[in-house]
Amino acid sequence: MFHLRIPRLLPGLLPSSCALCGQLCAGVVCAPCRADAVLQRSRCRRCANPLNAIDAAAGRECGACVASPPRFDATIAAADYEAPLDQLLLQLKFGACLPLAPWFATLLRDAVLRQQAGGHALPDLLAPVPLGRRRLVERGFNQALEVARPLSRLLGVSCAPRLAARVLETAPQSTLAPSQRAANVRAAFAVTEPVAGLHVGIVDDVMTSGGTLDALASALKQAGALRVTNYVVARTPPK
Repeated sequence: MFHLRIPRLLPGLLPSSCALCGQLCAGVVCAPCRADAVLQRSRCRRCANPLNAIDAAAGRECGACVASPPRFDATIAAADYEAPLDQLLLQLKFGACLPLAPWFATLLRDAVLRQQAGGHALPDLLAPVPLGRRRLVERGFNQALEVARPLSRLLGVSCAPRLAARVLETAPQSTLAPSQRAANVRAAFAVTEPVAGLHVGIVDDVMTSGGTLDALASALKQAGALRVTNYVVARTPPK
């Protein structure tokens, strides 16, 4: 029966160190560093940009969403895209540090649970933002899918990794000016599985302008999706 004890012994035999401060800890990031990296903010319910607490509590939207509503219906962000969390996201995306993905999923799970207290309904399924074939071959993995899979287990919501496909190879959004990003991803996605009448959750690592998520939400709505909610690890604060 000794083999049954091995999983319990592993944390003691192979202690991990915090990805931020380097101190020994039980997980990927120690509790003090997590508290410093993940600050709770009042946000627009649709795009997750910062909003004053009174308007956020009332479920109001920011001025930009009121003036020009995106095709998605809501966004839940676990944190802002700023130091030191931004460095961990870069390590996942470009350094293939895949053990960070389940930790990001726990951050998102906690953000979802906070929103559920305010009436947020879980989606019928989760789908990652798809990568183009060329970028997937270059990177070897889709960071959005790496987060979506553990988030699916944590929330008890099925994951549909092939729900959508990127049918156009587009320039990386990060290389473009904000005014160019919407046009860059317009018609870039196709829905490949039935979504009629469903609440679809889109999972991504970072939301900046929202152009990619808006284009994917547009494709989902055209395919009959009833509601689209974004689940993003980090939201880039407006400049």
